[in-house]
Amino acid sequence: MSEQNLFKVTIDNITIDVPAGTTILQAARKIGGQVAPPAMCYYSKLEGSGGKCRTCLVEVSKGSEKDPRPMPKLVASCRTTVMDGMEVKNITSDKVIDARASVVEFLLINHPLDCPICDQAGECHLQDLSFDHGKAGTRFEFQKRTFKKHDLGKNIQLHMTRCILCYRCVFTADQLTQKRVHGILDRGDHAEIATHIEKSLDNEFIGNVIDVCPVGALTDKTFRFKNRVWFLKPMDAHRDCPTCSGRVTLWNRGDEVYRVTARKDEWGEIEDTPDGKPGWICNTCRFDTKNANDWVIEGPRAINRQSVIAQGHYQGTVGMTKPQETFGAINDGRTPHLLMDIHDESEVNKNEDYISKNNIENA
Repeated sequence: MSEQNLFKVTIDNITIDVPAGTTILQAARKIGGQVAPPAMCYYSKLEGSGGKCRTCLVEVSKGSEKDPRPMPKLVASCRTTVMDGMEVKNITSDKVIDARASVVEFLLINHPLDCPICDQAGECHLQDLSFDHGKAGTRFEFQKRTFKKHDLGKNIQLHMTRCILCYRCVFTADQLTQKRVHGILDRGDHAEIATHIEKSLDNEFIGNVIDVCPVGALTDKTFRFKNRVWFLKPMDAHRDCPTCSGRVTLWNRGDEVYRVTARKDEWGEIEDTPDGKPGWICNTCRFDTKNANDWVIEGPRAINRQSVIAQGHYQGTVGMTKPQETFGAINDGRTPHLLMDIHDESEVNKNEDYISKNNIENA
């Protein structure tokens, strides 16, 4: 068996050896951290994805050892394969940072300010991208495009006004289901995700379009407006499912399961199963099995500490006992000698009474 041909590539002054045919984005993800460019359309589990959102642009300062000339323009790292001796700049390039800010501004031109009411808030890739590279204001002075809400069946809701046309849901339906019934209609600024004759998406694996959507365009109807993700406790669980892998993340509050999703890795993509296959889950596991007794709980899901979900840090397992009184726990069960009413001690109520009294007298 011949040895695998390895290329040496340097990204943000970090050198790594990768197999021939590896893209710059894949090589950067092997390094990890901020070296890896963001990606809104690329999805490693979906063939043909990438090259549409332009958020993963990088600067190639050295093409290869044989041809050290830099590439004249920024390139999409998800579509550009590495060469031996290539040198790439991501966060160390001012050109990249400036271009990425422009791409974010473009993505937000028609995107509504729905974060306070959007179910994707707290785990939205566009929110993270805007926080890292966005600007406080906008130069767009025209009316944003709007679409009517599409009902894609009993379990999936489409908000086209939030869509960034990443095509992930189209690739998912095309590659996971027997017959795709939705896609891109029209062109240019009129392009939209839709079904041609208002068909419902009812294939057994169609619920995965919710997991691959990087924004809040495709949402779970069984979870809509029921809770916020930072109030829920994600738990790894599995069940013996004849249709899919059965490996999921349960989002609980107390003993109640609010939603079920596939497990995702650090890049927000579906996590592989132990046998190396993508961990897509079926609609039965996602929508119809929301009882904790139907699952084997493995333990708390590891969440990135930068995520807002990690703010509700917890320990233990499902069925946890209520926390003890803090004062008693640190004082060997002794109760405090004095209980203070903050409303009696603070000046807030007094100031409010004074202001309201003056308003009445001056009326």
